[in-house]
Amino acid sequence: MNQMTFKAAAIQMPTVADKMENVRAVERYLERLAAQKPDFVLLPEMFCCPYQTQNFPVYAEEEGGPAWEMMAGLAKTYGIYLIAGSMPERDARGRIFNTSYVFDRQGRQIGKHRKAHLFDIDVKGGQQFKESDTLTPGNRDTVFDTEFGKMGVCICYDIRFPEMLRMTVNDGARMVFVPAAFNMTTGPAHWEISFRVRALDNQIYMLGCAPARDPSTGYVSWGHSILTDPWGRVVKELDEKEGILLETIDLGYEDGVRQQLPLLKHRRQDMYRLEKVWEENA
Repeated sequence: MNQMTFKAAAIQMPTVADKMENVRAVERYLERLAAQKPDFVLLPEMFCCPYQTQNFPVYAEEEGGPAWEMMAGLAKTYGIYLIAGSMPERDARGRIFNTSYVFDRQGRQIGKHRKAHLFDIDVKGGQQFKESDTLTPGNRDTVFDTEFGKMGVCICYDIRFPEMLRMTVNDGARMVFVPAAFNMTTGPAHWEISFRVRALDNQIYMLGCAPARDPSTGYVSWGHSILTDPWGRVVKELDEKEGILLETIDLGYEDGVRQQLPLLKHRRQDMYRLEKVWEENA
C-alpha cells in the first residue's frame, strides 16, 4: 500500500444486551480481520448498547471508561485506526451524548464526534423514535489526521444534512466514516441514496456501518453496510446479516474525479458559503 491507497473495513455485528460482551465480540472480529491488514476499521452506531432511548443513560460511561479503554487497547494491539462506532457518553455534567471515538494505531484517541442531529421522527405507518428524550446533541463536525490525509466522522442521522458533510469536507476530509443504524422504514427508502448522493456531492468515499439485523430487538436495523465512491457509485454493500465489508480505497481515483469534474472548485462562494458558528459543548 502507498500513501494514496489503504484498506478500510466495516464490521456489521449484532448488538446484545451485555455491554462488555459486545466489546469482546469486536476483538473476535478484529482477530478474523488481522491477516487482511486493514488500516481503518469502523463499527456500527451504538455497537455496545441496544438502540433504545431508555438504554442510553444506563449504558453510558465517561470518556476513558471500560468500553473506551478496551477499544483503545484493540486499536493498539491490531495496529489500526479504529472508528469505534458510537456509544453513549456521559459527561461531567451528567449529559448523555451519542459519541464516536477514534483511536490511532498506538491506541491514542485522535477524534471524537458527538452526533449533532438527533433522530426525532414520527413516520406515519412507520418508525417512531425520539433520541432527544435522553440525548444531548454535539455542536461540531469532526476530522482527524492520518498518514493518508484527513478523514471525517459523522453519525447516522447527520448524513441527511448536506451542510454537515460539506463542513467536514471543507475541513479536509478525504473519506467520511459513518456509524449508523437506519431502520426498516428509513433503510429501504433512504440508506443507499443517502450514501450515494453525499459521496457524489462531496466527491469522497463514504463508508457506512450498521448493526446486523435482529428482528427480535426493539429497534430493528436495516443492516446493509455500504461503501460509496466519489463518482456516486456503490462499490460494495452487505445484506442484513452479520458480516465484514473490506475494500481498498484509492485516493488517486478521488483526485482524478475532482480534476475531471471540479465540483468543489466551482462552488460560488461569492453567492453562498458555510460559516461555523458553533462552540464545543461546555
